[in-house]
Amino acid sequence: MELKPGYKQTEVGIIPEDWEVLNLGHICSKVQDGNYGEAYPKPHEFLNYGIPFLTSKAIGKDGLLKTNLINYISQEKHDLLNKAHIKLNDVLFTNRGASVGAIGFVDERIEGGNIGPQLTLLRSDPDFTIPHYLLQQMKSDTVQKQIHNQDSGSAMNFFGNLATQKFLILLPPNKKEQHAIATALSDVDALLNSLDRLIAKKRDIKKAAMQQLLTGETRLPGFEKKQGYKKTELGVIPKDWKIINLSEIGETLAGLTYSPKDVAEHGLLVLRSSNIQNGKLAFDDNVYVKMNVPNRVITKAGDILICVRNGSRQLIGKCALISQSAEGTAFGAFMSVFRSKSNGFVFFQFQSVVIQRQIRERMGATINQITNKDMAEFIIPIPSKFKEQTAIATILSDMDAEITALEKRHQKTQHLKQAMMQELLTGKTRLVTPGGYDV
Repeated sequence: MELKPGYKQTEVGIIPEDWEVLNLGHICSKVQDGNYGEAYPKPHEFLNYGIPFLTSKAIGKDGLLKTNLINYISQEKHDLLNKAHIKLNDVLFTNRGASVGAIGFVDERIEGGNIGPQLTLLRSDPDFTIPHYLLQQMKSDTVQKQIHNQDSGSAMNFFGNLATQKFLILLPPNKKEQHAIATALSDVDALLNSLDRLIAKKRDIKKAAMQQLLTGETRLPGFEKKQGYKKTELGVIPKDWKIINLSEIGETLAGLTYSPKDVAEHGLLVLRSSNIQNGKLAFDDNVYVKMNVPNRVITKAGDILICVRNGSRQLIGKCALISQSAEGTAFGAFMSVFRSKSNGFVFFQFQSVVIQRQIRERMGATINQITNKDMAEFIIPIPSKFKEQTAIATILSDMDAEITALEKRHQKTQHLKQAMMQELLTGKTRLVTPGGYDV
């Protein structure tokens, strides 16, 4: 491959001639993993407040800090664990386990804290690099490929300080270019973070709306009644609502049993647990069959697809609504379909505490399944008027649509960030000319 003028071939790819490839240890003033051994805090030594103590659990794969998973220790314990005190703008690297390669950043919330052995602090040397540029390089494909090419995937495999120091980093000729690159990428990170917060807020609003609307605590305009409320086995509901078994308004259908010989590369799509992601249908992991299939296992638009058996208890009860485009598919033996004219309303009841609590109670302590008989006996509060059911379902569906739109925007922004990283962190696109002037 012919090189573009002004570029050179290196061990990590093509970069500008005035860029360098340096070891991480060369551009950091400190590379240090966290505390372990006898001094490591015992469970009873963790507090609800004090000095932050982070493990790899507190660093998400997206680099976001999970504040609810930060532990705290006393000042006295912190002083004893003096191996790896973290400072503002340190970069944190998850050095082992399933989340190896996750990269975090020390901000004001955890400044002055401490870390466990699953994390390594990287402190940039001001003679070579600025912290935010180091952060972006550690997230780059260049570094992440080095990490995962060397990682065996074993939970016991880890990168010690010496191995970490050998990672190869691409470095522009001056800090002005580093700053320009870091600023551009940090701006996109800020947008992603704001979208994350907005999505979380919208989900919380929907959760609160479900609690109020699905129990009749809040009535929509046009459906307010003066009869008041009544006590039921599910709590207080409007007097003009009723408590019903699901069997009173619909039917529960069992899924298709098939064998490995029925599976084909193309054919009839069989929906399984993996086809439900975050309450919506997903088609990243599909199974097709070629066989005679009874009509009862063919989906219709508006059906509620429910996971009723799984190795993971947490997945029992997750559900999605069958869309017009998914109508005519089949569903597997570990799934069931609930079909009724009230499914718009019932779908949100399946997501609510009302049905989820009954699912947990029916499963018991050891069996990870619910039967169609169990589901038929589930009880829910429901408006007597179909118009009110529809109005509630419409409000909640609109909230779902808004959240979905934000999630798609987040996904597009994430793809943009990945493309920008590939361009900027390898010097393929320059924000600053070699002479130091803005392009």
